[in-house]
Amino acid sequence: MVGAKSLRPTILSSFVGDRFLHSTPPLHQIFRYNPGSKHVTLQLSRTLSGLTNLLFNRRNLEELSNNKRKSLKPGKVSPRRPVPGHILRPPYVKSKQPPGIASGPEVHDEKGIEFMRASGRLAAQVLEYAGTLVKPGITTDEIDQAVHQMIIDNGAYPSPLGYGGFPKSVCTSVNECICHGIPDSRALEDGDIINIDVTVYLNGYHGDTSATFFCGDVDEEARQLVQVTKECLYKAISVCAPGVDFKKIGKTIQ
Repeated sequence: MVGAKSLRPTILSSFVGDRFLHSTPPLHQIFRYNPGSKHVTLQLSRTLSGLTNLLFNRRNLEELSNNKRKSLKPGKVSPRRPVPGHILRPPYVKSKQPPGIASGPEVHDEKGIEFMRASGRLAAQVLEYAGTLVKPGITTDEIDQAVHQMIIDNGAYPSPLGYGGFPKSVCTSVNECICHGIPDSRALEDGDIINIDVTVYLNGYHGDTSATFFCGDVDEEARQLVQVTKECLYKAISVCAPGVDFKKIGKTIQ
């Protein structure tokens, strides 16, 4: 078992979920980065050692070394982008504490549902635009810049920015990066796949959506991965209905 003081791996992907919400130190103390540096580090406690094994275990590295595609190398992370003062921020931005987990179902009124639709609609539009930017040579930081600008131009706040110390306005996960990748100076290459995860905060509601895009000429293995994932998504959506347990959605995907 490796303690936090002796382990400071370079992070390719971050996870913001139950495991982090109940960990020590708090989320905002887990991310560590210096603008302009080549590393975003994750300071881990003993309770997160399983995450370390998932992200950095030797087997994954060996599999990557046998693949034609080069293993992912992190680039430099640029400074945090500003958001105009008049734009409403989520509570966690000021408090620097991640929101807790709801204790039960939330029932929204007609106005709330309309706000949910508006935030979801904007998120979908931003994601569609972000997808048009994917091409060899563009950096994920440039995608972040474009996404950030479109979100604030529409009077919304980019939800990832400041969530648990997350330093960017969108999540960009390239190739073997599992999810919640941090945009940086690395340029996309021909054959990459990239998941872009957009979340906006508008009128007090978050709209969250993501999709995986092909960059240039992508091999058949990657295409099949994306296709199967898409099929799982639509099958999961098909079982969603009032009264359906969340676990049924998960089992459908599995």
